[in-house]
Amino acid sequence: MGNRIVQGILKPLCGIVALGLSAASVDAACRDDTLWLRGDWGSARFSVKVADTGAERAQGLMFVENMPQAAGMLFAYPAPGPVAFWMKNTLIPLDMIFADATGVVQRVHANAIPGDLTGIPGGDGIQYVLEINGGLAKSLGIVTGSEMQHPAISQDIAAWSCTVE
Repeated sequence: MGNRIVQGILKPLCGIVALGLSAASVDAACRDDTLWLRGDWGSARFSVKVADTGAERAQGLMFVENMPQAAGMLFAYPAPGPVAFWMKNTLIPLDMIFADATGVVQRVHANAIPGDLTGIPGGDGIQYVLEINGGLAKSLGIVTGSEMQHPAISQDIAAWSCTVE
């Protein structure tokens, strides 16, 4: 079942499609199925499924056997607060990127262990969590202070606003 979720919802990409693009180029691609991250390290685009209901957040990436390199899941909460994740029924290592209401990364947890029931706290004031393949955040240089761009982030306060047409 989980593998069908990835095949049907997370479209495979050949790799990280954009590194070091200008903000103008990135703005044109601001869509629900695409999340951008930028920082001193450059920028990267991910094909994402948005989990913005309780049921979708509870399911997350459980039972997914593999995920394309430039894919992920964005967990969007209705308001900032403390969040914690675990890896129950998760079959692949994941990096968890925790961001505040403005989309600014507050914490990166690398290589969460599949099946581990230990809670992984994101901290207080977290509203968005991006899960990507384990080890990818480090290889790209994604760190605290990096900025997310996605339509789910309130455009009134976003650190990196979308241009949605």
